[in-house]
Amino acid sequence: MPIKLSARTLDKLPERVAAPRYDAGALRGGILHFGVGNFHRSHQAVYLDDLFNLGDDRDWAIVGAGVLEADSAGRDRLKRQDWLTTVVEQDATHMSARVTAAMIDYLEPGDSGAIVARLADPAIRIVSLTITEGGYFIDPATGSFNAAHPAIIADGANPDAPKTVFGLIVAGLKRRRAASIGPFTVMSCDNIPHNGVVTRNAVIGLAELSDTALADWIGRDVAFPNGMVDRITPATGDRERGILADEFGVEDAWPVFCETFRQWVLEDNFPAGRPALEKVGVQFVPDVTPYEHMKIRILNGGHAIIAYPAGLMDIEFVHEAMENALVRGFLRKVAHDEIIPVLPPVPNTNLDDYYALIEERFANPKIGDTVRRLCLDGSNRQPKFIVPTIADRLARGESVSGLALESALWCRYCHGTSDSGRPIAPNDPAWERLQGVAEVARAQPSAWLAMADIYGAVGVSPAFQSSFAKWLTRLWADGTEATLRSYLGS
Repeated sequence: MPIKLSARTLDKLPERVAAPRYDAGALRGGILHFGVGNFHRSHQAVYLDDLFNLGDDRDWAIVGAGVLEADSAGRDRLKRQDWLTTVVEQDATHMSARVTAAMIDYLEPGDSGAIVARLADPAIRIVSLTITEGGYFIDPATGSFNAAHPAIIADGANPDAPKTVFGLIVAGLKRRRAASIGPFTVMSCDNIPHNGVVTRNAVIGLAELSDTALADWIGRDVAFPNGMVDRITPATGDRERGILADEFGVEDAWPVFCETFRQWVLEDNFPAGRPALEKVGVQFVPDVTPYEHMKIRILNGGHAIIAYPAGLMDIEFVHEAMENALVRGFLRKVAHDEIIPVLPPVPNTNLDDYYALIEERFANPKIGDTVRRLCLDGSNRQPKFIVPTIADRLARGESVSGLALESALWCRYCHGTSDSGRPIAPNDPAWERLQGVAEVARAQPSAWLAMADIYGAVGVSPAFQSSFAKWLTRLWADGTEATLRSYLGS
């Protein structure tokens, strides 16, 4: 029988499963984290677990928080096992399991009073976020904070009863300022270009709706370091729970499966202090920009490049997509012909070598990452992962043929059926809108690019419009496989 994970069973774990080498009960909270999902638990929490295992900085444990209804289910699972998580790392030849105990509490989602009170606690010196690309209330076309969003308007009108992450952060900072307590640092861990700047704009933009003096104080005294995070971490399902029970003898209601690779690059801007994460592999640099451009455009953009053709060809898993010569060839050609040539140099990094590593990671057969997960939320991801490269190439007068084909594949996918006629279940917060526009675009391709909140200025570029229309017409006439052959043959 598998051992059910809990604090009481840590000393009974099977020999193959590594246990924390510290007493979780002796940890003290120093970080409040919004968005306790799989990526956070495979990344930030693992780095901290490594640090605590060294015997260092044990006053920097994580206190979880959330604002979504879905957060309650995850909290309940973790509470039943004393906030512990089993992390399984896998590549083609290796699989290992460890239990992490870096999180010591998880506040009740929706309990604004308790969350703001904890934010006001002087012990909390960092507030971190993994709230997905769509959680920052930004206009996708301009990248600016959307102060007209209904949720932001509501928090601006009721600053003492906030509902959003940013409303809670503003309320916590307001209480600290009133009590003459120094501010915490706000650290985004989401895949957004200049994520610290984006977070700063959201916090200050919301504060300005109710208290301009507070907004000025935040702008002057609160740090928002930019960071680049990287670790492929799929969703957890019965498959993962079953593997953990069968292979390692542990019953965990919400384990995390991930690749062995991980990377975290941070600007060293933490006035309230920080854990010594450089001891466990975090890179602290003066400017994260080149690293984030490299990762977001090659890895995240690469995910989009393989996802939509694979989805249209009914391929279920990412490693299976990479086994398809057309999909893999499409990724390689777009990366080398269009993405890498417009990337700025990255310190001590060869971009061709980095691409080769990405290709190897995508092909990892053990991860079980799904094509559907990569296809998710294109309306928020395309403006961040794909459109900036299109804009850079158009500004140089260079071809965007491959990126136009990626955009056409996304449009075709959002129509809602694969090439075989199989229905594609809704896979975007704006699915109904996207499906309607994709239907119109079948006869009038420019309708897709007219979504200015997604494409902005590139949507009116004659060169991009022409290439997009050519590829979308061919996809409908010939199908994905034949269209990819045509592109690769060109």
